[in-house]
Order: sequence, then structure tokens, then C-alpha cells
Amino acid sequence: QVQLVESGGGLVQPGGSLRLSCAASGFTLDYYSIGWFRQAPGKEREGVSCISSSGGGPYYSDSVKGRFTISRDNAKNTVYLQMNSLKPEDTAVYYCAYDNSCEGLYEYASWGQGTQVTVSS
Repeated sequence: QVQLVESGGGLVQPGGSLRLSCAASGFTLDYYSIGWFRQAPGKEREGVSCISSSGGGPYYSDSVKGRFTISRDNAKNTVYLQMNSLKPEDTAVYYCAYDNSCEGLYEYASWGQGTQVTVSS
């Protein structure tokens, strides 16, 4: 069964750090572009970062550039999102997705449960 499972979220104070994990089962992640998205209450889902299968990028939204880092561990079939200098506006449910390209991620429909990130003092 093809599946992505997100984990690593939690409650953190402003300025803190978290590392999210996106573990794949049923397929090999390194053949695909993998992206992280987030959805805050009352807002639409937005793209945060993408690591391309073709070697381009990685890509980051302006709101997280310089603070977040996406990486992949092919041996563990897992993609990570290291989040530093967290801000209250980073509070959201974070999801990962896969496709043949970063652009194609915006058509992704098989969203998982996501992992909640809450940044609050």
C-alpha cells in the first residue's frame, strides 16, 4: 500500500525548532519530488517546500526561506523538514506529498493525516 506518514509535530515556543518526518511505504521516495504543505485554521493549504527528483531546487516559500530546510534520507525512505526560528504564524497542520515534479504536487489529492505544529508561548 502506497502511503506517506507525517510525524514530528508538537508545541514549541517562538524561536524554537522542530524536525518533521515524512516516511514512505509501498514505493521509493527518491524517484519522486517530495513537498511539504501546511494548512492553518481558516486558510487554504499552501506549499512550503519541495525537493525535486530531477536535482533542481530545493524550493521554499518566501515565508519560510532561510528558516526551514528540506532534506531526504533515501536509506530510510524519508524526507525531513527542519524548522528553525519558528514563529506563531507557522502554526498549522503540515502535510507531505509526492509527484513527478514540484509543480505537480499542487494536484495531489491523497493527503494523509498530517502533523500539527503549534508555535506559542
